[in-house]
Amino acid sequence: MLNDKLYIKTWGCQMNEYDSSKIADILESKLNCKITKSIKNANILILNTCSVREKAQEKLFHQLGRWKILKKNNPEIIIGVGGCVATQEGKKILNRANYVDIIFGPQTFHRLPQMIYKIRKFKKYLIDISFPKIEKFKFFPITKKKNISSFISIIEGCNKYCTYCIVPHTRGKEISRPYQDILLEIKNLSIQGVKEIHLLGQNVNSYNYFDNKNKKYYNFTKLLILISKIENIKRIRFTTSHPKDFSDDLINIYKKIPKLVNYVHLPVQSGSDKILSLMKRRYTISEYSKIINKLRIVRPNIHISSDFIVGFPGETEKDFKNTLSLILDLDLDMGFSFIYSPRPKTPASKIKDNINILEKKRRLYLLQYYIKQQTKKFSSRMLNTIQIILVEGVSTQNNKYFGKTENNRIVFFISEKNYIGKFINVKIIDSYIYSLYGKFISLYKN
Repeated sequence: MLNDKLYIKTWGCQMNEYDSSKIADILESKLNCKITKSIKNANILILNTCSVREKAQEKLFHQLGRWKILKKNNPEIIIGVGGCVATQEGKKILNRANYVDIIFGPQTFHRLPQMIYKIRKFKKYLIDISFPKIEKFKFFPITKKKNISSFISIIEGCNKYCTYCIVPHTRGKEISRPYQDILLEIKNLSIQGVKEIHLLGQNVNSYNYFDNKNKKYYNFTKLLILISKIENIKRIRFTTSHPKDFSDDLINIYKKIPKLVNYVHLPVQSGSDKILSLMKRRYTISEYSKIINKLRIVRPNIHISSDFIVGFPGETEKDFKNTLSLILDLDLDMGFSFIYSPRPKTPASKIKDNINILEKKRRLYLLQYYIKQQTKKFSSRMLNTIQIILVEGVSTQNNKYFGKTENNRIVFFISEKNYIGKFINVKIIDSYIYSLYGKFISLYKN
């Protein structure tokens, strides 16, 4: 079939967004499939799922229930379920949604063209949630620029096995991509006009690739040095890091690579050493604080954001207050916070949960209030300053141009000229909690 139309719905992290973009690239390359934003026009429906939070399965089946009607009206529609819930649930998905055609995992979406071909030929469901290491990257077509700032996956999986986290079970163990492939992908994007790259992984700073040819190891620091030498790439971001692997070498590289932005996302999860131990996070609050302090010595203007889990089994009011104090003591900026939810196959799911849901919600509300006040404070400090932003596009919400500062603030501004893809100086004339409003001053010459 030469007129396939693909509709993808993505839930979850930036890794999932990256995977979905690659699914679209692969199906376009192999099946001449065109992506559509209208589900009514699509004959291939893909749901790329996330299982990090509770009730992920119910969210999946509610969505599939809506798609069931489309399948009933057009039996030729192919429905695929991918991502972490697909790996977690496997064939059990068919027990409640027997009209699903394909179930695939984060490491097997490159096999979708073959799976779609077999579905059409044999009319029988297919499941492939295996872990074929780094095979999928070999099947990626040449990357096409989609945005001025682009995601690049450098490492898959995680070896930390935090007691609450399902990622090692759904994405597998850590596997680092060959550094040569990463550099080639970035160079190709830079030729097309990409100015900023955002390195992705469950734990990017544990990147470690051994090159058999020259018998050398390439860790994350060495990879950053190589990327920084690509001339047209002007900014480098990365997500997510684990404090245990945030080495002094990585901290000190901020002295040598000005292309690394003044922003680091470093999940702490709790301000209590007792809870961190129960979570098996492998660091103490003292060790985490030292990392932040060292970063600020190297980059005084760096902004730090973090992740927090409230209501972990055994968390007392004192433990929770320690988390609130940590936000203020370390002067953290933005944050992502969640109520603890037990995930299947994780050790924490076997710990007695002694905190009722109302108390968990109270703690979450209070934590988010603290974070919000911090974010508001940092945004207001930027009033009347000149900021360098990379213009990324035009907002569909307010029809204004927008770009991002180094410290991860979105800035909206009005301009008669199109500066997309350019670095410009803007004066911040108004601040909101999560965004800023600016006035164009001049082009930035870098």
